[in-house]
Amino acid sequence: MKRSPGSLAICLLLLLLFLFGILEVIASANRVHENNNNNNNNDSSSLYWSSTAKDEVDLLSKPQAQQEDDSDSDGGFSSLEGMLQWAIGHSDPAKLKETSQDVQRLSPTDLKNRQTELKELMEKLKMPSDAQLMQIALDDLNNSSVSLEDRHRALQELLILVEPIDNANDFNKLGGFAVVIQELNHPDSDIRRIAAWILGTASQNNPVVQRQILELGALAQLIKMVKSSSVEEATKALYAVSALIRSNVAGQELFYAEAGDLMLQDVLSNSSIDIRLRKKAVFLVGDLTECQLENMERAELPFFSSHIFLKSVVDQTASDDLDLQEKALVAIKNLLHLRMADPLVFKEFCGLDCALERMRQQLHNLMSDEVLRDYAMDMESLRGEVELIFRRKLGEVTQVPT
Repeated sequence: MKRSPGSLAICLLLLLLFLFGILEVIASANRVHENNNNNNNNDSSSLYWSSTAKDEVDLLSKPQAQQEDDSDSDGGFSSLEGMLQWAIGHSDPAKLKETSQDVQRLSPTDLKNRQTELKELMEKLKMPSDAQLMQIALDDLNNSSVSLEDRHRALQELLILVEPIDNANDFNKLGGFAVVIQELNHPDSDIRRIAAWILGTASQNNPVVQRQILELGALAQLIKMVKSSSVEEATKALYAVSALIRSNVAGQELFYAEAGDLMLQDVLSNSSIDIRLRKKAVFLVGDLTECQLENMERAELPFFSSHIFLKSVVDQTASDDLDLQEKALVAIKNLLHLRMADPLVFKEFCGLDCALERMRQQLHNLMSDEVLRDYAMDMESLRGEVELIFRRKLGEVTQVPT
């Protein structure tokens, strides 16, 4: 049978009274009542419950506008106090007083049983922790009979749960990364995409998680996935690769051992590849060269002086996409700072001088656009810095024309 709002409010009120420890007060009042019965004096207990009823009536007199402030616009409650006010406000005062008197007449044993029931109810209502939610999702992934839709849902939940660094650090304790890495081999492209996304999200700026995932051998599979015919899968795979090896010398050495440098060259050399993938690739080049400059004691790899590779980076400046141009300039700037950088290769094979002049004219035209003016000026400052380094390397002019 469906309960009325008043009945539900009474039940909720009793639950909240327990949460606020009021049932302990009731138990104390009951003991006072028993002592007073022994003394043939019932006045004090009657006064006690009269006072309690008065407090409840005072709560009922709270202005309606203030009561509404205790709940969210979607019908939820911002706090337990707000829930208590709602319960009292939707209770019949007479029934509320009658219920209070019924509770007063409960024996200590009955009170204890009521408390136990409420505790069990609260356990059922309690939200699971993030660790429990992650375990539930992992159990679904480990279940070979789970539907594709449920597998997809479990991965989506993990994608959100591993974002906080504490959750990411705890995930491996649950065996989570090993389970997610298995999903990189799933026949469904979207499952593979989300699995790669999870690994990238969890390892962002987190050396502990980077090491854990690298030790599980995920990098080689992720590099292969960058070549996927699915742009979405390839993009998330490269995102994960970049997150795993960023500022991580051991990860970068493994990256080169798995021919990751050739993968980057393939992406950048193919102008027909989706621009999102090329942006991530040239950004990773900038990151790898920056790490090389920060660790000058490391031998510079031949990859950084490959003519084909260098030209593929310079060619990104010909794009109409300003963001890609900016990322390419950052990468070129870092490459020019390397000890093995040969300015003649940049000039004669890569055509860097022509590329920089083309960009200068383009940015000059964009400065007349009020919306793009500030961005174009910042880009021109970076372009000018790159040209200055380039000219100095060539031993030519030391001042860039404006």
